[in-house]
Amino acid sequence: MVPGAAHAQGASVVAPTAINSPTYADLATLSDAADLVIRVQIRRQTTLKPERAPGLAPGFARLFIEANTLAVIAGRSGAGSALAYLVDVPLDAKGKVPKLKNREMVLFADPVPGRPGEVRLVGPQAQLDYTPELETRLRPILTELYAADPVPRITGISDALAVAGTLTGESETQIFLATESRSPVSLTILRRPGQQVQWGVSWGEIIDAAARPPAPETLRWYRLACALPAQLPSSTNLARDPAERRLAAADYAFVISQLGACERRIT
Repeated sequence: MVPGAAHAQGASVVAPTAINSPTYADLATLSDAADLVIRVQIRRQTTLKPERAPGLAPGFARLFIEANTLAVIAGRSGAGSALAYLVDVPLDAKGKVPKLKNREMVLFADPVPGRPGEVRLVGPQAQLDYTPELETRLRPILTELYAADPVPRITGISDALAVAGTLTGESETQIFLATESRSPVSLTILRRPGQQVQWGVSWGEIIDAAARPPAPETLRWYRLACALPAQLPSSTNLARDPAERRLAAADYAFVISQLGACERRIT
């Protein structure tokens, strides 16, 4: 049975091309948002009439997909052997709806309450063409997300304080981060005369003087690079001395530059 327009707003858009191949941040965002990451094979597609597809963008078609579940790659809930969902797909160069039957996909989805066998994709581009390489990239992300003590989501900056040392060019800056779970996370930036700037992240109550930066393309890197603001908010800077306020802002900017950009292509 094709869902009515009331459920069509849960549709997502799929436009797989080499140009918009997902980045680590894309895959982490989709995986983090979904209760289910599922590998499916499309069995049947039905194109919804325009009047039953509110909000459909020009050049797209909204499809009701029926698919067979091949594997639950990860999940906080179960999935049946057959699934149904809505997805928006771009028309081809001839203005035709692409044929998806028998194609294998990875879905990032949530169960639909009260509708067994239906899922709702978590957002645009939450249906991706399955490849072994994609699954290989997803596995470490999902392992970290489903760990017993997962890395907390960063929601902002609580406060920051820079303190100058006794020697010229010596300083230490502590930046305390706010997290969704209220778990303590802090950044430490150390400057020593004649040495490179050192910084690290402490993921707990104890501020570790030997803390190191997160490795690129890990969940810890993603939590920081994709959530921290570009600049240190002035309201979080606790220093009163103008020079120390500037130092805290500069040290924060240094951390942001070291983390690098949170590159996204599809999310």
